[in-house]
Amino acid sequence: MKQLTETELKALMLLSLDGDETAYRCLLNMLRHLLVSYYARRLGGSAAAHTDDLVQDTLLALHQRRITYDRERPFTAWFFTIARHKLVDHHRRAGGRSHIGLETAGDVLAPYSEDAVAANIDVNRLLASLPAWQGDMIRQVRLEGRSVAETAAGTGRSEAMVKVGVHRGIKALAAKLRGERGEDG
Repeated sequence: MKQLTETELKALMLLSLDGDETAYRCLLNMLRHLLVSYYARRLGGSAAAHTDDLVQDTLLALHQRRITYDRERPFTAWFFTIARHKLVDHHRRAGGRSHIGLETAGDVLAPYSEDAVAANIDVNRLLASLPAWQGDMIRQVRLEGRSVAETAAGTGRSEAMVKVGVHRGIKALAAKLRGERGEDG
């Protein structure tokens, strides 16, 4: 199953808050998959039986607290705070002797932290200031890690055009960030 982005999850949450039952069911289904992975990594194989209970507790808490969600804030940071609290509660009930595995928390939460979400929004805004084809090439080569050859094949452009497009696009973005006028401006 494809992992949804912050933007997609937040959009589902906002639609849910506005009464869209289909969006709410979709959101809960997506979050269920995220939570299974999140808790399984923290509980390990020996406590996997508790995963289902934690998922249900977390989704119930989301349902009960959804009215407190601030529409201006990242959704996933808010949601994973609830999940983290449910995990801590679980360990307290278990006597606190279980290993929480917080060192891996960053792996799952990193793309959903408020700073990461804000940075992603900034990058998207910058890339949108370029011609669409150029922003797409930068996204594919530099952000998604595709090769120049893969990007060329996917966009129908030559490898040389991809290299030049990426280079000039990054140069234009750097100039924009320094407050200079770009080559086109």
